[in-house]
Amino acid sequence: MSETIMIVAGETSGELYGALLAAALKKRMPRIRIIGVGGERMQQAGVEIISWIAGAFGLAEAISSVWTIKKTFNKAVMALKIYKPDVLVLIDYPDFNLKLALQARKNHVKVLYYVSPQVWAWRKKRTAKIAGLVDKMAVVLPFEEEIYKTVGIPCEFVGHPVHDEIKDLLSKKDVLKSELGLDKGRPLLSLLPGSRPHELQRLLPLMLAVVREFKKEYAQYQFCIPFAPNTDMEKYRPILRLLREEGVAINKGESLRTLAASEVAVIASGTATLQAALLGVPLVVVYRLFPLTYWIGKLIVKVKHVSLINILSGGAVVKELLQSEATTQNIVAELGKILSIESYKKTMTDSYAKIRDMYSAKNASERVADIVEEMAGWKK
Repeated sequence: MSETIMIVAGETSGELYGALLAAALKKRMPRIRIIGVGGERMQQAGVEIISWIAGAFGLAEAISSVWTIKKTFNKAVMALKIYKPDVLVLIDYPDFNLKLALQARKNHVKVLYYVSPQVWAWRKKRTAKIAGLVDKMAVVLPFEEEIYKTVGIPCEFVGHPVHDEIKDLLSKKDVLKSELGLDKGRPLLSLLPGSRPHELQRLLPLMLAVVREFKKEYAQYQFCIPFAPNTDMEKYRPILRLLREEGVAINKGESLRTLAASEVAVIASGTATLQAALLGVPLVVVYRLFPLTYWIGKLIVKVKHVSLINILSGGAVVKELLQSEATTQNIVAELGKILSIESYKKTMTDSYAKIRDMYSAKNASERVADIVEEMAGWKK
């Protein structure tokens, strides 16, 4: 029996989840063949990469990547036909992956959707479309399970793969600083500007300005920016030179360990905010989009908060500074509030406990590996 699965991740965070899943499957079945769309981490986990990730986010950003995305899609469809995987695992990236799910249906390939599209935030009618394309959902936010069960899709809350990663990092702050080449005797402000090109273009100059201003009041701090493994560092050489001149340490592929070593963080809204909450790191959330993209988003996205911490908590646990509010002065002021008012910081970090409780008994990668085996008929 040829045991083959295909994993498709369109962006950096999803690529990490794909790598963790691949590693879990390879540990159980060393001879399993895993093909997919992903990046360096999936490749290192034993995935045969048929095309590299080509993620884009937002109207203006997607237009610039349309030909690359189309080429990746065609390669993925061809792989379905040639390799005929027992299960296709789709990770987030809905506009691409739901089209691919249709092709899987045509080729009689079972589909597991891992990490749901944000149907609770916008385009809720997509659940009916998903029901016709997907055999099972494995969701990472607890309230998503009921949404899909309501429309008749088999669905399970499996936990979150970021929680799988942090278990060995808690209470290792000083050790991690040394391993990352940082001074273990100095507090650390980490700055995570996201992984998408448009995020880096808009947020790296802001992060530079924050460092320059923050140093005036908090000279004892050191700084680090961890980049995603798939980042083209050459593209950002001018701004990286300026950051290094300000004493900012730069690394690649070490975002989780950098966060775990931090006393406080500035984070682009995304998965890293959840990582920070699970690690107990106080933070401020920032985000800037192309103005037209943001304006359209405001019209169609129906959520009060953008960060996973606030969404899961049901309230404003952490400060969100978006668009025109994401200024140097506002960010430094919020950092100062966290560092100077102990009760403010404690209220924030105490609120993280509710989120940790949601995930403490779960192991997403192992459970999804179970589901893949069950769907493929390998589990006895």
